[in-house]
Amino acid sequence: MLQLNFKEYGQGNQYLIILHGFLGSLDNWHTLATELAKNGLHVFSIDQRNHGKSPHTANHTLQLMVDDLNDFLFQQNIQEAIILGHSMGGKVAMLFSIQFPSLCRKLIVADIAPKEYNRGHDSVFDAIFQVNLTQITSRKQADDAMTPYLGDLNTRQFILKSLDRNTDGMYEWKFNLQTLTNDYDEIRKSIGINYKYEGETIFIKGGISNYIMDSDTQPILQLFPNATVTNIPNAGHWLHAEKPLEFLAIVLDFCKK
Repeated sequence: MLQLNFKEYGQGNQYLIILHGFLGSLDNWHTLATELAKNGLHVFSIDQRNHGKSPHTANHTLQLMVDDLNDFLFQQNIQEAIILGHSMGGKVAMLFSIQFPSLCRKLIVADIAPKEYNRGHDSVFDAIFQVNLTQITSRKQADDAMTPYLGDLNTRQFILKSLDRNTDGMYEWKFNLQTLTNDYDEIRKSIGINYKYEGETIFIKGGISNYIMDSDTQPILQLFPNATVTNIPNAGHWLHAEKPLEFLAIVLDFCKK
């Protein structure tokens, strides 16, 4: 049983668990978690395995992360929670809700569908592997090394949030690059299950993201018959960072109703 790193916000017994996306960490959600707690929710934001300050392991699958979440709720003595997951975290949240419906009061999925996705991070991996951690002395040097392989500034800035100094003063990645590279295909998979989650569910789509397509609506409703799909205009895949006020309003309205 892993001891996942987490941050706790607020108090009370209306629990909300936040699961970040691939190559992210709980730090990506600090501002929103703070606001959600101000509005009466007891929030736990989690670093999933191989990310942030949680343990690094040799394997990385959706099922392992579902089991980690189940263990976490047991460790915290949480009987029921609203589960919010973005991207990879959204797939974990979906699978968890179906396998442990009594623990999931409501489900919030941010910009991901239950389907299998094509490989989309190869250029990201290529860029990260260009960073020589034994030689760089600044984040700018890391950014310069990645730029020829990863032209998108927003993506590089997102990746660089996981670059940190260790106790020796050397830079290191907070995510487990080797395991995540080796098991990347595990994250692309569909959630691979035919049972349903009957609880209240909302899928929040970025208006200019292609992660949830119109053709995904019917498969979503087959697994989550009480789901609605809503859209945040002009938001990309990192919709919670790009349109935080709109995202916060949707989540609060869903949690409170």
